[in-house]
Amino acid sequence: MAAKIPWERIAEFMKTVLQELAAAGGEARVGALIKAAEPKLSLSEYERAVLEKSGYVRWHTVVHFYSIGLVKSGFIKKEGGKWYLTETGRDALRLPAVELLERADEGYKQWAAKRDDGQPAKKAAEDIDTEEIERQAAYDQALGHANAEIEEHIGRMGPYDFQSLVAELLVAMGYHVPFVAPQGPDGGVDVVAYKDPLGTTAPRIRVQVKHRGQKVTVNEVRELEGVLKKEGDIGLIVSSGGFTAEADREIRSSNKHIETMDLGRLIKLWQENYDKVREPGKKLLPLVKLYFLAPTEES
Repeated sequence: MAAKIPWERIAEFMKTVLQELAAAGGEARVGALIKAAEPKLSLSEYERAVLEKSGYVRWHTVVHFYSIGLVKSGFIKKEGGKWYLTETGRDALRLPAVELLERADEGYKQWAAKRDDGQPAKKAAEDIDTEEIERQAAYDQALGHANAEIEEHIGRMGPYDFQSLVAELLVAMGYHVPFVAPQGPDGGVDVVAYKDPLGTTAPRIRVQVKHRGQKVTVNEVRELEGVLKKEGDIGLIVSSGGFTAEADREIRSSNKHIETMDLGRLIKLWQENYDKVREPGKKLLPLVKLYFLAPTEES
């Protein structure tokens, strides 16, 4: 399938999608990137065709598959169904489309040659068969849809349910949680978590929880810094809206130990620790495992 679309055309697909990722601020779901790129590509009927076996659009499957090379070359990172543009990726956008794809394909070939799975190393990405390309597309799209649904569910939570979700995650991760702030003023701390029941062993985590569309600001980081007064205290800011660049810089330069957890990291940790989540937590965010035949990128 992919061999019938010229290499130069695939290069145009991939660079256009990467440009849309940069325009989106360096973070987006691949479905949104494909939708934004589509009007700019003057797609042929063949490229737009729906594949009979999988039901996926031909050019979409090509983008999903060739994104493996983007990952292996360090141009993007994938997490939680989203793509994240790296600085290496931003630099690569200065290249002509074909050269960009050639570098991505070289990264793919180097990764494939190092795989220790008893299988012969694949050749260049364009040599992979149709079944593997469609499998990668199916996996990427399912992962994106699943994580979008989880994010939407969390987005509908009230602030105190979200606070309870964070507390339940910390318990599942092995912490003791003696304090979850009741409704009303919280004194700058929403959740307290200890490694032992009495909090005699570091770290002792002071958690500030922000559940809203806006990003955490530098002033809010400084408020948390102000409550980290004892040796062994660690601050954790959990923000469903993310963090401003200024807030990130403040955290990196602070003489206090502060960790961050955005929505993507929270979901990833919830999935990793779900088997240890208590029933009250599972009622807040219930998940079920679904198994796929491993795509090329994960195998």
